[in-house]
Amino acid sequence: MDKENTKENRLFTFDGRPAFTEVMPLGLQHVVAAVVGIVTPGLMIAKICGLNASDTRLIIQTSLVFSGLATLLQLFPLFRRFGARLPMMMGASFAYVPILLSIGADFGIGAIFGSQLVGSVVVIVIGLFIDKIRILFPPIVTGTVILSIGLSLFPVAIKYMAGGAGNPWYGTPHNWLVALVTFAVVFYLNHFGKGLMKLSSILVGMVVGYILAFFMGIVSFDAVTTAPMFQMIQPMHFGFEFKLVPIMTLIIMFLVDAVQSVGQFTATTVSAMERKPTNQELSGAIMGSGLTNFIGSFFGSVPCATFGQNVGLVIATKAINKYILVFASSILLLAGFLPKIAGLLTTIPYGVIGGATISVFATIAMTGIRTIANEKLTPENTTVVGLSLAFGAGIVMSEGALAGFPEWVTTIFGNSEVILTTILAIVFNLILNQPLRKKKTNRETENLQKQVKKNASVPAPANSK
Repeated sequence: MDKENTKENRLFTFDGRPAFTEVMPLGLQHVVAAVVGIVTPGLMIAKICGLNASDTRLIIQTSLVFSGLATLLQLFPLFRRFGARLPMMMGASFAYVPILLSIGADFGIGAIFGSQLVGSVVVIVIGLFIDKIRILFPPIVTGTVILSIGLSLFPVAIKYMAGGAGNPWYGTPHNWLVALVTFAVVFYLNHFGKGLMKLSSILVGMVVGYILAFFMGIVSFDAVTTAPMFQMIQPMHFGFEFKLVPIMTLIIMFLVDAVQSVGQFTATTVSAMERKPTNQELSGAIMGSGLTNFIGSFFGSVPCATFGQNVGLVIATKAINKYILVFASSILLLAGFLPKIAGLLTTIPYGVIGGATISVFATIAMTGIRTIANEKLTPENTTVVGLSLAFGAGIVMSEGALAGFPEWVTTIFGNSEVILTTILAIVFNLILNQPLRKKKTNRETENLQKQVKKNASVPAPANSK
């Protein structure tokens, strides 16, 4: 009995040495939960920038490779500074998509990676001082920002469901049929599925939608047949363009994501490890993310960040063993060096992507609402949320509202509600809630303490003493 308990306990300790047969199913769960989210941002950016099939395949390859590398860096810190040594899955992030699509449409693919290069350096610096700037991003601010990210992605999903803006078949019934069938499968499995089927609802939905699109004659396999069997990723293929407006825009987004990452790492340690993360772990987490994105910008990788769905997996299973994520990272790295896999992913029609991701975007928005709702909805807090979203979303939805201003003003504030909403949420919160005032306790600390107390009441894994 003790031996069995010891075997089970290996999965619930970070440095345990479980058998491969124990690691494999849990690692595959992480791959299934993450892979669609990893490749889809690259597909969206490639389409908005008008990349050819070869370049689209390459950007997917690099996204897979650097998602694997970013995860490994969090597990095994470099120089004990870059990385958190915590069980966190990293991958190309949807949070950046609205900003990257805006930069790509207005300035091109080179401006995306030039801005990412500069922004990632700023992130590394932020990591050194994250404990000092977190006060600017209390839950009421981060919740508002996350909500604005979700809202900004809704039109993207709808346009994809309609077939992709600019497509000659845009808005036609056959695109909507593929999209709605995909959505229906995802919706059913999310709410009525069980086990692995529920966990992999997005992947299963995309497979069903893809098969339907194939029989409708929408899918072309030219990108697969022309792809080589093996190919290394290529440095400097997309080049750099350094332009002030995209750089400043992406720096703000990197700052927002850094604070969001702190929340994800905190949720992991509190709920799965029954402790709060140390300042060194949080600093390493942010600096590790910055280093990965710095190197990734040379190869054309979409910015990597924490994956909320994988955080949920770790919390649900309490399986924090590092070798589980090592296995998952190895699968991503292998797929990243096999262009035919990347080529197959580029054949996914717009409708399938839209039908699958609208649920993801809705979850992002609801995460923001949940974060806001967990705070006291005082008149000050409701003002912070309401006014920030009113200005941020209102200006974006009012075409030409900034027509009399210089072009850079429209680029920063008129194309995505995320940036203006973030800035205003910080400013309004500083004015109304005075977050810089030192307090003995705050709402976030209380919530963490309650969660730790709740987790402490759950029986420890077998073999614990």
